Amino acid sequence: MPAQIDFWFTMGSTYTYLTVVRLPAIEQETGIHFVWRPFDLNPILREMKHTPFKDKPTKAAYMWRDIERRAVMHGIEAKVPAPYPSKDSARANRIAIVGMREGWGRDFVCASYRRWFLHGEPNGEEPSISETLRAIGQDPDRVLGLAYDEERTSAFEAETSTARSLGIFGSPTFTVGKELFWGDDRLEDAIDWCQHGHLLKRH
Repeated sequence: MPAQIDFWFTMGSTYTYLTVVRLPAIEQETGIHFVWRPFDLNPILREMKHTPFKDKPTKAAYMWRDIERRAVMHGIEAKVPAPYPSKDSARANRIAIVGMREGWGRDFVCASYRRWFLHGEPNGEEPSISETLRAIGQDPDRVLGLAYDEERTSAFEAETSTARSLGIFGSPTFTVGKELFWGDDRLEDAIDWCQHGHLLKRH
């Protein structure tokens, strides 16, 4: 059985863009299987009485500059600042839940993030939702209907509850067993832990 890392994310997260773009190549290079697990971060943040960047212009400015620097480092195109926050990221996450179970979820997440960071179309809003689904060969009406049915709603709530029970408080987060690594800049640490059971020295 291949080594596995669970990739926990919510589609309203800005830093998650860097991870989403990087993961396909990393998965191929390392042979690690990443399980993409969308969840709803917003209720967890509310429980913590924490809003990461809302009404914090200095911190938000740093976030965009940090993403810009890291994008250049990784050779990723990013037009920042992108529109933020997304008004309905929960809807995008619900669609991702449907897609992960039907096999097109990764395509949806990647395409949605590209529209957000390259074309300024937040991933929880229209027309981005419908156009992204059509671009990957999915019918928006069918998918949106499924996204809010009882089965997918329960699955979405269950993933959020699991994330909460693991102590996850941000996106992206990577878990290797019970070990938790928060942030795109901790992806390499998660890989080290998965492959070696400890962190490697970096020069």
